[in-house]
Amino acid sequence: MHFAPDTEASLAFTVDLANTVAGATKSGLDELGTPAELTALFVTHSFSGRLDRTEAELVEVRDTRDLLRRIWTLPRDEAALEVNTMLLSALARPRLMRHDNLDWHLHATDPEAPLAERIRVEVALALVDVIRTDETGRLRTCAAPDCAGILMDLSRNGSKRFCSVRCGNRMNTIAFRQRAAGESVSSGRAGTAGAGHG
Repeated sequence: MHFAPDTEASLAFTVDLANTVAGATKSGLDELGTPAELTALFVTHSFSGRLDRTEAELVEVRDTRDLLRRIWTLPRDEAALEVNTMLLSALARPRLMRHDNLDWHLHATDPEAPLAERIRVEVALALVDVIRTDETGRLRTCAAPDCAGILMDLSRNGSKRFCSVRCGNRMNTIAFRQRAAGESVSSGRAGTAGAGHG
C-alpha cells in the first residue's frame, strides 16, 4: 500500500510523535518531556515553520499527541468527523507548496501558525487520504499487550503487527518460550504415561 509521499511522511511523523508516550518508548519514559526533545522531533522530520521552543508550545503539542493517539484507531466514520473538526477549527486552506528541496505537497496553514495547530492540520490532511481510500485498518495499535505504541502498516499484505522490531522480537521470544515449555510438559507427561506400562 502506498500513499503520496507527503501523506506517508505525515503518518510516519504521527507514529513517532505518538510513540513518545511512556509505555511505547524503549526507555519506558515519556520522551516528549522537554522543549529540546520536541525540537529534536521537529528537526528529525524536517517539519517546517515556526518553532517557539517554549513550555507552552510543548504542552500544546503533548495535548495534540493525545488527540492523535485517540483518533488513530477510531472507526472510519468517527475518524472522518474528527478530521473535519481539526481542519475547520484551524480554518485550513489547502494549497500546494514547494520548499526546502521538497517537491509539490500540501500545506493548509500559515507557516507562522502555532506548531500544535500545524501538526493537527498536516496530520488531518494525511488522514483524509487514508479515510477516502478506506485504509483506516492500516492504522493500528501494537499487538504486544504491554506496549502502548501505534503503527502504520504500509506492507502489501497488511500483516504488520508490532510498532517496532524490538516489540516483534520480544513477542516472538515469548511465544518461542511458551511453545518450548508446552513441548517440555507434553514430553514429560508422555514419559510418565510410558513408565506406568512396564
